[in-house]
Amino acid sequence: MSASVTDGDPGLPLTGERTIPGLAEENYWFRRHEVVYRRLVERCRDRDVLEAGSGEGYGADLIADVARTVIGLDYDESAVAHVRARYPRVDMRHGNLAELPLPDGAVDVVVNFQVIEHLWDQGQFVTECARVLRPGGTLLMSTPNRITFSPGRDTPVNPFHTRELNAAELTELLEAAGFRMEAMLGVYHGPALAELDARHGGSIIDAQIARALADAPWSAELLADVESVTIDHFDLAPGSETRPIDDSLDLVAIAVRP
Repeated sequence: MSASVTDGDPGLPLTGERTIPGLAEENYWFRRHEVVYRRLVERCRDRDVLEAGSGEGYGADLIADVARTVIGLDYDESAVAHVRARYPRVDMRHGNLAELPLPDGAVDVVVNFQVIEHLWDQGQFVTECARVLRPGGTLLMSTPNRITFSPGRDTPVNPFHTRELNAAELTELLEAAGFRMEAMLGVYHGPALAELDARHGGSIIDAQIARALADAPWSAELLADVESVTIDHFDLAPGSETRPIDDSLDLVAIAVRP
């Protein structure tokens, strides 16, 4: 299935590898990604930022509201062209995340949201993030929590994912590259989404996936509920006794290059 963003832009096709704003059927996933940008964007204020794997580009443009400079990087040439046309504040570049086309110590922050699960050589990429960061620089990374995203499976549910991680595995990956962990946060459904879960048989996520797998039309109720989701429906918080990090939907790591 393909569709385009709003405002007359031809947009980018839905591929399963990127989330696109402005589509009713994509709104749940878009807001689940957007909340991390919104809650962490202040860490980019007045800093030089690289978004490694910038996709459609809305996140890099959001960061440009506060950052000194924003470089976007993506391997997909169509995404690069789209970002250059739609988000002129972003210095958009084409390149391989396994060999970041930046000199050592080029940026203060590397942002990498919902990307590492697509990469074949995750260790090499994280090492590259450490290389391009200045001392004391920050890596902001999010990824689906393997425990809840592909429960009980040895291989990811999403065919575009190469390797999914849990919190312990993500921590190990970052520390092996020399990073110091500042925080491991989780994205969780807040009370309003818990109500929507109950309304749709226990999981609004499963309700959406069932429609996609069956290639079935969306019910008016499901579409309206998905379209109603905002970032305020999600919580971003450390794990706790009542809400363990292993129960989170997505993992959000904040790591520092010493």
